[in-house]
Amino acid sequence: MNLTSTDPSTRLRAALDAGTTPDPTDTTTVHALLARCAVEPDFFVRDMLTWALTRYPASLTLPPLLGELRSPTPQARSQALHTLSKIGDRSAYPHITDELLSDADDEVARTAWRTAVGLVPRHDEQRLATRLSGQLGRGPRELRRSLSRAYLRLAEAGRPTLETTEGSADTASASRAHAAATLILLDDPDYGFDAAEYAVATRSNGTD
Repeated sequence: MNLTSTDPSTRLRAALDAGTTPDPTDTTTVHALLARCAVEPDFFVRDMLTWALTRYPASLTLPPLLGELRSPTPQARSQALHTLSKIGDRSAYPHITDELLSDADDEVARTAWRTAVGLVPRHDEQRLATRLSGQLGRGPRELRRSLSRAYLRLAEAGRPTLETTEGSADTASASRAHAAATLILLDDPDYGFDAAEYAVATRSNGTD
C-alpha cells in the first residue's frame, strides 16, 4: 500500500485498494489511512481515504478517529470529523466539543458544524443550536453560508436561538444580521443566502 508516493494517482489507487477488500481486523491499515488523512494534499485522495475508512468496522475506526479530534494538526481534525460524518455513528456526537465548533481554523469549524448537525440526537438539537450561536456572523460569506446550512438542518429546533440572537441588543451586529438572514432561509429555503443577507442589509439601512 503506497500511500506516500509522490504521484497522487498512485496514492488514490492505494486508498482504493485498501477499501475494496478490507480486513476487519487490520488495525495497521486503518492507522496508516488515518495518518495519511492528516497530511494528504490532494482532495480526491483525501476523499478516497475517507471512503476506505468507512469500509472498516466502526469498532476499529472510531477510537483512533476520536483521538484525531485532539490533534494539533488542523487537517487531521477536519478530516477526522468528515470521516465521522460519513460513518454516521451517533456515539461520536459527544466528542464534538465546543472547542471544535469554535475552532480557530475555519475548515475545522465548518466541518464540525456539518458533522454535529448530522449526528446530534433529536433531544439535543436545541442545545446544539445554542452552542452554535456564538459562531453566527463569523468569517467570510462561504463560512456564514455553511453555518446557515447547519441551522437549516436543525430546522425548527434552531429557531428560538436564531430569534434570540436577532433580537439581542448585546449581540454583535454581524451576528444579529446573520441570524436574521438564516431565519429568512428557515421560512423559505429557496430564497437564497445572498438574497437573504441583502434583504437584511436593506432592512437595516431603512431602504426597503
